[in-house]
This record gives sequence, structure tokens and C-alpha cells, in this order.
Amino acid sequence: MDIDNSSGFNFSGESYELDFNLLKLAIDASVAGIIITDYRQPDHPIIYSNKAFEKISGYKRNEIIGRNCRFLQGDDREQQARYILKEAIKNGETATVELRNYRKNGDLFWNELYLSPVKDANGNVTHFMGVQNDITKRKNAEQQLQKERDEMERRVIERTRSLKENEEYLASILQTVRESLLVLAHDLRVLSVNRHFLRTFKVSEAETIGIKLYDLGNGQWNIPQLKELLETILPSNNPVLDFEVSYEFPHIGKKIMLLNAHQIELDGEYKQHILLSFEDITERKEANQRKDDFISIASHELRSPLTTVKGYIQLLERLLPKDNDKVTHAIAKTNDYLNRMNELITNLLDTSKIQNGKIELHKEVFDFDQMVKEAAENVQGSYSSHRIKITGSTKMDYAGDQHRLEQVVVNLLTNAIKYSPEASEIAVYLSRVSGFIKVAVTDYGLGIGREDQKKVFERFFRANSIQKKFPGMGIGLYVCDQIIKNHKGTLWVDSEAEKGATFSFTLPI
Repeated sequence: MDIDNSSGFNFSGESYELDFNLLKLAIDASVAGIIITDYRQPDHPIIYSNKAFEKISGYKRNEIIGRNCRFLQGDDREQQARYILKEAIKNGETATVELRNYRKNGDLFWNELYLSPVKDANGNVTHFMGVQNDITKRKNAEQQLQKERDEMERRVIERTRSLKENEEYLASILQTVRESLLVLAHDLRVLSVNRHFLRTFKVSEAETIGIKLYDLGNGQWNIPQLKELLETILPSNNPVLDFEVSYEFPHIGKKIMLLNAHQIELDGEYKQHILLSFEDITERKEANQRKDDFISIASHELRSPLTTVKGYIQLLERLLPKDNDKVTHAIAKTNDYLNRMNELITNLLDTSKIQNGKIELHKEVFDFDQMVKEAAENVQGSYSSHRIKITGSTKMDYAGDQHRLEQVVVNLLTNAIKYSPEASEIAVYLSRVSGFIKVAVTDYGLGIGREDQKKVFERFFRANSIQKKFPGMGIGLYVCDQIIKNHKGTLWVDSEAEKGATFSFTLPI
């Protein structure tokens, strides 16, 4: 049945007659996940989620607020239940469906969703409330759980037999891989080792087999980080992947390693054995550090001549006659390119600071809406091909780094214009969603494929389809993402290839 709002409860928080604290405690105590979405805002953002919903989904509140519910389906969008929901929302009706959803860590879970509209005193739908229950266990039972268990047991027996029969074959594979591999007993004695480990750490098989890991090399392997991995992390989190260890070995020098550990818990001979692999990333780390140092030095060195050139251009503007259109146009174009060069150098310097953990925020209270308006006006002054349209408002004085947040808005706007050459408008929507400020920048251009969306905020990432048509280094969105994270916010993208993109970020009030 529909939820009627005639009782006086107002989801926007302006006034209410119900005891809000009591209601919130009751909802948070529920074992069912509960969310509320705002039907009046574009894309129906989530404005409330209770603790059970956070537990079911694996997401924290600041990662939930402001998003559309569809983010829980990930790439699994072609579900019949989604079309039922779409029709129900369109018609302002209730609906009950079963959805395949995915937790933050990627795990699938089945969700029984009861959706109901919330109406005001005039009968107009203002919000939707969703009550969600994890029914994964029930679905598994419905899918012949007993049959699957029997099949799994048969496979385990068959695979164990196959492993024993092919032990020699598997051992030969382990000897040829280009990673250091160890097999440890439950007491951490070395049972097996491959040649790559012996070559990398300059030891013999006789000095390794049968010896406890920490005692290798007269105690060289008594490494605190390694103990933490094997004795604290692995027993409760099996397997452990890409665990970084940095250690100065007395004879071979400093090594930076990525460790993967897997504890085998089978019956028989291989019970409680540990597989341990080491990937030596020392050279890779050093190369990345040299690259970061080069970027930092090069950016600083470029600043000085760029400032000088800028000064000479300003001098030419004053000295040359103003009635020569060609000269005036040439100087204006030169200024544009100098500004682009300055922006690129700024991004490179920011990237270097972020990598070294030295990005600084100078927080002060400022008018957030005015900041966005001024950023849009600055971009609009440089691009006459697109109209930037701002709707909504936050009506907030926000405490943050105004310069850095303006940098984010400018970057999102210039990207939107750059990647929508055939369009004529960029939409900016400002709102307050629960305890967060939300900014959404929408273009109507090339869009971003789903695979590329997972990497778009990585440093130096450039999608192949975009790289062919538009120049760039792939650092702008990386810098934006880090600025927002340093404000405890979240930046994300919703897009489909050839259908435009919406970049949104939320900041906690």
C-alpha cells in the first residue's frame, strides 16, 4: 500500500510532527535494509539508508547517498525485475521483486525488494521507500542445494586424486614460473621451493628445505610484516593477495615484494599447507619513483619559462597597436595555449604531490553555489560552443578548500565540453541529499564504456576510443578524485557509450 504523508512527516527535514529520533532508531534496528529515494530530483537519488542496508550491501553511507539504486546491479542490468520496478516508479505504484545485486566486494546476493511510493497530502508522489531482505540462502536452497553439495564433494575427491597423480607435472610447472614460490607446512617449515626463489635470494635448496621460514639465512627472514601476514591476517582472511613487504636483507640489499598467500585446507597429505609466492617489485617501484621525481622536477622547471613568456605576451599586448585584428587574434590564441600549458603543469604538480602524500587543503567557509557559478562563468568565457546550464542549489556555506573544489568543477566542465563536440549544452545540477552536497555534471557526448568506467579515475588512464580522437595525459580526473577523497567525499560516473556521461560527487556537510 502507498505511504501517505498527511501525518506531517517531511523527508526534507524542514518540519515534522512524528518523533524523528524514535523513528530513526526503529528503522536502524530493523534487520531489513531500508532506503528512501527522492522522486522529485533527477535520477531519483537515495537520501536515506539504514544500518541494515549498509550491512547487506557492504557500502558505507557516504558511498550510498546521492546514487540511484541501480548501482547495486553493477553490469547485470538486463533483469526482468528492473523493468517491473521502472513501470511501478513511473506509475507511482508499489512493487515486490527479486533482484540479483552485488556487494561492494563484488559478491552476488539475492535481494527481495518491496517498493512503495510516499505521497504528500495532495496525493502526489514525492519519495519511494524500499525495504530489502537478503534471500540468498533461500534462493540457494531453491536451486537444489543438496545436489550441489554432492556434486562439489565428488569434484573435490576427483580433483584431489588428480593432483596426487600429477604431482610431478605440477612441480615442473612451479619450477618454471617467474615468481618465487614456497610451500610451507602448518608450522611454517619449508616443504618445497622453486628455482626462482633460490636464484633471487641467493640460497641453496639444502639451506631452505626443512627449515622454518623465519630461520632462513640465519634469521634474515624474521620479518615483522611477514609474521603479521602468516600469523594474523592469513588465518582469518584466506587467501591474501598483493600484500606489500619492504625489507633490507643484509646480503642482497633492499627488496620490495608483493606476497600472495593461500592456506590449503584439504584432507590427507596436503592438509593445512601454505602456498606463498613473492613478486619482486623493487625495480618497478624505483622506476615509478624516478618517473614521479622527473614529473615533479620537470613541472617546476617549466613554470619559470612559462611565467616569462606570459610576461612578454602581456608586454606585447600593451605595445602593439590595438587596431590590427590579426595581431590581436594571434596574441589571444597564444594566451589560450599558455593557459592550457599552465593547467597541464598544475595537474602534473598536483599528481606528484598526491603520489608523495603532500597535497594540502586550505579549508575555509565559502558560498558553495557561488563557487560553482563562478567556475562555470570562467569556463563559459573560454568556450562559446556550449551553453552551461545550472539548476538547483545547495544554499550552503561549505567548509573546504575553495580553490581545489573549483578546480574539480572546472575540470569536469571542460571535460564535458571537450568530449561532446556535437552537443551544445552542459547541464549542472546542485542539490542537498540527506547530509551531503551533491554536484552532477552531464554532457551529451561520446560517453564511456563500462569497462573504462572502472579505470577512468586511475592515474594516466586514457580510454582507447577517446585517445584516438582527443589529446591528453589522463591525470585530470585522477586529481579530481583525490581532491574529493581528501574532503571525505565520493566521485563517480554514470555513462553509456555514445549516450553521454554524468560525473557526480558528494561532499559531507
